[in-house]
Amino acid sequence: MAKTIFITGASRGLGRIWAEAFLKRGDQVVVAVRNPDTLNELANQYSSSLLVIKLDVTDKVACFEAVAKAKSHFGAIDVLINNAGYGHVGAIEELEEQEIRTQFETNVYGLLWVTQAVIPVMREQKVGHIIQLSSALGVVVFPTLGLYSASKFAVEAITESLAVEVSGFGIKVSILEPNGFNTDFATTSGVESKPLAIYDDVRAALAASNNPDDWGVPEATAEAVLKLVDTENPPLRLILGRVGFQWIKHVYDQRMKTWEAWQEVSVAAQGN
Repeated sequence: MAKTIFITGASRGLGRIWAEAFLKRGDQVVVAVRNPDTLNELANQYSSSLLVIKLDVTDKVACFEAVAKAKSHFGAIDVLINNAGYGHVGAIEELEEQEIRTQFETNVYGLLWVTQAVIPVMREQKVGHIIQLSSALGVVVFPTLGLYSASKFAVEAITESLAVEVSGFGIKVSILEPNGFNTDFATTSGVESKPLAIYDDVRAALAASNNPDDWGVPEATAEAVLKLVDTENPPLRLILGRVGFQWIKHVYDQRMKTWEAWQEVSVAAQGN
């Protein structure tokens, strides 16, 4: 049965790939993007099943209006994929105040506004699936990517709480945690703080650890997302990519070792 999918940030990259995959199999798709002109060709090809809405997710009022427009146009919203966001590179000392605020305005507040707008629609339907795009870096942190990871850690916490809050309304919730893929996300769509020379060695070490074979094929993610949307009992978290799975497993193993090594101190701190 065809579904109605609402995707933010689908003008390029993974969001665009997923939107096309849904359209090709016969779903109805709403794409909410900053620049609708980037989707003219797709809109002409799928004129009856694609609705393109201009949206800046940092505008709360516009987010609610976009969701209302999508509901009015197709009659329902079965799946929300909060994909809009961007990466930021910069050591913590290098970050400017406005850079920090802008990162959170898009990656966290934007996601929140669209989520808040769609919950009443899905609650009225008594069915729905909210999918939030986090990152493997929402679990694992690398130097100079702390701000981006902070935004994705926030997405993880918000979404885990949301899943419990809305489960009684028939709404399912999932978090996607992709590792790096060969899109423009890490190049032209990202932002970089003004570097301080004192962190050049840190940047060099991170660059040296980069293995081109670790970057995934973006198109390969489409099958996973389609399967996630179609499954009756979707997982709360889904890692996209072999490398992300390895990173996250290693980090959790190390965390458990540390917590267990300090367990006596932790228990004593209870005080009773």
